[in-house]
Amino acid sequence: MPKRILQGVVVSDKQDKTVIVSVERQVMHPVYKKFVKKSKKFAAHDENNQFKVGDVVSIQESRPYSKTKTWTVMVDNA
Repeated sequence: MPKRILQGVVVSDKQDKTVIVSVERQVMHPVYKKFVKKSKKFAAHDENNQFKVGDVVSIQESRPYSKTKTWTVMVDNA
């Protein structure tokens, strides 16, 4: 089964080897039929502490590193 990949913005890098990534999506309101922005924060593993606040990153599902951290930041070498 393929692992999910999401894209978001780093909103916190205060923890060691962990960044908090805010992922935004658009959903249609069931009554008003307008698109509403919804966001969710994910804790992601950052092995080298290389990502800072404001960076746009991709995160991928991974093994559980802790109770809340089950994502890892993908390193793009492009």
